[in-house]
Amino acid sequence: MNSNRTARRLVRRTALTAGLVAAVTLPLGLSASAQASAPASAKVSAVAPRSVSGTFGRAVTRVADFYGAYIDAKGDYEDPDGTLATVLREHYLTPDFNRRLEMWEEENGADGVLRVQNVPARWTVTDNGAVGNGHEVVVTLTFGSGATTQKTKLFVLLERYDHIVDIGTTSGH
Repeated sequence: MNSNRTARRLVRRTALTAGLVAAVTLPLGLSASAQASAPASAKVSAVAPRSVSGTFGRAVTRVADFYGAYIDAKGDYEDPDGTLATVLREHYLTPDFNRRLEMWEEENGADGVLRVQNVPARWTVTDNGAVGNGHEVVVTLTFGSGATTQKTKLFVLLERYDHIVDIGTTSGH
């Protein structure tokens, strides 16, 4: 009986070991064979994920947040969200500047925040430093793609309480 127990333990250990080896190596083998059989165009490169960071209370972060959300609201060609764009303007712009911007839009037939009629493909936001009691941030809008890109620079002035008081095409420095 003792030899039967020993034999059963040996069989169980062997089965357990074989199961563990299969559980570990089978997925590795499948993924390796799947990668080997995938066309070159379907292979994913090992590029690090992109990240965006910001800091509460910083002018450049506040302007980047505003322009990112505003462009998303205006740029959804299937369903642009004019209500969201209006709410964003009310939140980020001073009431006085929002009124002046509406008058500018009526006179120029363009969006006053973007200073154009369409929506950019890309944008960057750069800190430009203190101006009087406020802070200036440069927003560079890129339209088009490839060799047919056009860039527009906007100078966004924030008051000391972080509301936008002006958007222009020249620096206040």
